[in-house]
Amino acid sequence: MGAAENKKVMQEVFAAWARGEGGAFFNVLADDVRWTVIGSCPVSRTYTSRQAFLDGAVKPLSEKLAGPIHPTVRNILAEGDMVVVQWDGTATTKAGKPYNNRYCWVMRMENGKVTEGTAYIDTELVSELWRS
Repeated sequence: MGAAENKKVMQEVFAAWARGEGGAFFNVLADDVRWTVIGSCPVSRTYTSRQAFLDGAVKPLSEKLAGPIHPTVRNILAEGDMVVVQWDGTATTKAGKPYNNRYCWVMRMENGKVTEGTAYIDTELVSELWRS
């Protein structure tokens, strides 16, 4: 698949997620994806499988929120096998506070699956969830 096809996959995945299909993005992660969350917050590290990423980052973060994160895409860029998605994620914490994070995910895709990704996020905002 080329850049245009990879961009279309991400457009469709984020559109489905915005409609409430929360697993849409995670379904395009390769089983052996290498996913890095930058920074030094509680979920910052490199995960070496989809399951490790779900268990180590997605699930613990979700447990701090009152509901799912709602994504709003600001930009999708694609070149070759690389796709960059800039998006805003909004939710409410279990303490009733707004959770408004900005994300930039840089991903390598192969055959319609994300094989590698780096998540650039406001790690201080994530850390606050663990303190509240």
